Amino acid sequence: MLTTLAILFFVLFPIVWMAITAFKPARDAFSTSLIFSPTLENFAAILGGASDLTSALVSSVVVGVATTVVAVPLALLAAYGFSRYRFPGHRAMLLAIVATQFIPGVAIALPFLTLFRSLGLIDTHLALVIVNLSIVVPYITWLLKGFVDGLPTEIEEAARIDGCGQVALLWRVITPLAAPGIFVAAVFSFLLAWNEFLFPTFLSRSDAETLPVALMTLVLPEGVAWGQMAAAGLLVMAPMLVMAFLVRRHFAEGMTMGAVK
Repeated sequence: MLTTLAILFFVLFPIVWMAITAFKPARDAFSTSLIFSPTLENFAAILGGASDLTSALVSSVVVGVATTVVAVPLALLAAYGFSRYRFPGHRAMLLAIVATQFIPGVAIALPFLTLFRSLGLIDTHLALVIVNLSIVVPYITWLLKGFVDGLPTEIEEAARIDGCGQVALLWRVITPLAAPGIFVAAVFSFLLAWNEFLFPTFLSRSDAETLPVALMTLVLPEGVAWGQMAAAGLLVMAPMLVMAFLVRRHFAEGMTMGAVK
């Protein structure tokens, strides 16, 4: 019990203190006192004020949602293909997909930069979505393959006997049964795209600047605006907390039980 409390303290204390700092006046940012007059001035500053991060917030939402919407169907199709069909190079392709996860981001940063510069895609949401897909799709393909492997093939055979085509089979049979895995994949897709820092740093300037990169603008010559940084930190965490709350049942089921019905 004491060990659990100690772990919770070390995990939750930075988050709680960040939340407290976000509502403190700038003059009390370094104060350890819990007695202060709560204010929304830090949130006002980053949402339409002197340190406006609204554009970056919109960019992060657009890139995260677009990445998730495209990545999950692609990964589900790939996972189903690898799970149900055997073809020449099947195992080698699976290993190649895994191998992409071991490539450092800095190793492919220059090729991406050169490619997008030649295509005129620098500082666009499309470039960030493409980069995120190259990171997300291999990861959730492996994730979803485990769920599809656990689905009994007898259900598919029965659906085919009833006249269900391949597209209808994927939509009406596989998708509902793999729903916990799909929810997990969607959460991870959005999380990876939302938190990506390296590629947006050099692929975005202003129009497509995302929230993690925009946080660096709060490091001013006279010092860090800690109150605003804390408020922005809560802003970054908010979608993750909301998504975790909305899909917690599916997330827990997907992570513990797989897709076996």
